Amino acid sequence: MAHIVGISGSLRRASFNTALLHAAAGLTPPGSTIEIRSIAGIPLYDGDVEAGGIPGEVTALKDAIAGADGLLIVTPEYNNSIPGVLKNGIDWLTRPPADIKRVFGGRPVAIMGATPGLGGTRLSQAAWLPVLRTLGTAPWFGGALFVASAAKVFDADGRLVDDAIRSRLEVFVRGFVEFAARHSPA
Repeated sequence: MAHIVGISGSLRRASFNTALLHAAAGLTPPGSTIEIRSIAGIPLYDGDVEAGGIPGEVTALKDAIAGADGLLIVTPEYNNSIPGVLKNGIDWLTRPPADIKRVFGGRPVAIMGATPGLGGTRLSQAAWLPVLRTLGTAPWFGGALFVASAAKVFDADGRLVDDAIRSRLEVFVRGFVEFAARHSPA
């Protein structure tokens, strides 16, 4: 059906968002895949670094996204907004500007997130919308997944243990995979 690239916006080893991404990959419908990619190793954006060439980590992630049917962003919420490390990764993915259309143009994108707090990353997810519009993506609005109180949803090993969240995640993933399969520019 569809090949999705998924990225977590957290670098922390025991990240709830990375755990949520792994759970999503495990619930992907037969015939579809979620390829988990990382923003780890992407340097802080610096025009001087760019002038010396796009870092290999950036090029590899850009190529993976460009070859996928969709992009799944799993975002933390820091100070009621976008996490800087993930925004930095997205900013690098737009360099050089000529690559924006190849990487993001018309690409189906879904956003979900997890937090130990009660807000469930609602504000972060909303803050991503102007960025996704600017990049020319095709955001999927057919579902929403805001995981609050994540320490109760995942066990100490990062396994999803909340059956209600698992059911919601499965519906979310299935809906996005179907959307991506119908609207893929790849």
